[in-house]
Amino acid sequence: MQLTVLTDNYAGASFLAEHGLSYLIEIKEHKILFDTGHSDVFLKNATKLGIDLYKEVSTIILSHGHWDHGNGLANLKDKALITHPLCFMERFRGNDNSYIGLGLTEGEVKHKYNLITTEQPYIVFKDIYFLGEIPRLTEFESKTTPFIDKQNQPDYVPDDSAIVVVQNDELIIISGCAHSGICNTILHAQKVTGITKVKAVIGGFHLKTDNKQTKETIRFLKNQNIQNIYPAHCTQLDALIAFRKEFSFPQIKTGMILKF
Repeated sequence: MQLTVLTDNYAGASFLAEHGLSYLIEIKEHKILFDTGHSDVFLKNATKLGIDLYKEVSTIILSHGHWDHGNGLANLKDKALITHPLCFMERFRGNDNSYIGLGLTEGEVKHKYNLITTEQPYIVFKDIYFLGEIPRLTEFESKTTPFIDKQNQPDYVPDDSAIVVVQNDELIIISGCAHSGICNTILHAQKVTGITKVKAVIGGFHLKTDNKQTKETIRFLKNQNIQNIYPAHCTQLDALIAFRKEFSFPQIKTGMILKF
């Protein structure tokens, strides 16, 4: 399996960056675009790498309905798009009521794409799963949220999901933001696949500080004996420093290619 970072918060070499996430996942003959960032940066970086997303990708998976993961959808069309049905809800920041949902409506997305929505795990291709809605089981994750919905109620981002790839009886888990908690995501991936061994976890962990959640997450990952940990995107500096003390990993930057 190969993962190419098309969009992330930090730029690599001559590549562009933005606050967002987009990965190209290649396994065997399949190429899947996971999230699209919030502009056309993912397309520009792909072009620089010699990748033609228009021709080479037939399937897009959207992790959840936030602007920095899905507004790049405006730049493509005529592909299968897999996501949770609630990703089109209207959502806002609680501190200033600024809009953080998708720029395209569900109707506009249906016009551009072959839209597949599911709360349940979905087999995208053999050994590649969209995890659907992730149960919140751990006592230290997803207990608070800075977001609200249009009824001014807390938005815990129930549409948050991830991809899991099965390779040599091990799991490679790719998260967008892990609003449900990266540990909950891992537990759900293990349940869905029936495989306990996790080879790698990469993506946004949505950890901001070196607080209880960060400490418990690190403890969980160490107990799972996961050797390849790649926190990215919405994993902020204080949390990254805490992770760096326990794990060895490169800083994720645009243009980077990871092979498993």
